[in-house]
Amino acid sequence: MIVAILVTILLVVTTTLVLYETLRFTSNHLTELPLPPRARILGVVLAAFVGHTISVWIYAVAYWLLVVHWPIGSIAGLPVQDFQDCLYFSVVTYTTLGFGDQVPVSHLRLIAGVEALNGLVLIGWSVSFTYLVMERYWPMHAPRLGRRTGRDQ
Repeated sequence: MIVAILVTILLVVTTTLVLYETLRFTSNHLTELPLPPRARILGVVLAAFVGHTISVWIYAVAYWLLVVHWPIGSIAGLPVQDFQDCLYFSVVTYTTLGFGDQVPVSHLRLIAGVEALNGLVLIGWSVSFTYLVMERYWPMHAPRLGRRTGRDQ
């Protein structure tokens, strides 16, 4: 159980730092890009997606190591035959989708539960960051010609 706790702490810290650095890098360089507001907002969304993808892969590598190489638990249900199975389990857990076709057993339950909480917090964080960027760049959209609003009529 101690190993699972230590691995969980390491994974939470690592994935939090990955998303932090992704958002920080994006924030620092967003103003330098000669792009229209729409492209900047799209860049933020894509950067957040990249950060989350890296986090999911970090958890998947941990599952692969902890199920196949240093077994401290297992995944019941559909068998874990290769890394792709661990990646699938990580995506389903991180996004709190939880299909239920794979279920963590033993100490892996702690890691999977914390991954779901970690994913929920990090996704919320990136949504908040995206909102702040949209709030900053949304007013910069040029009005479309020929488009009438309720105030124009």
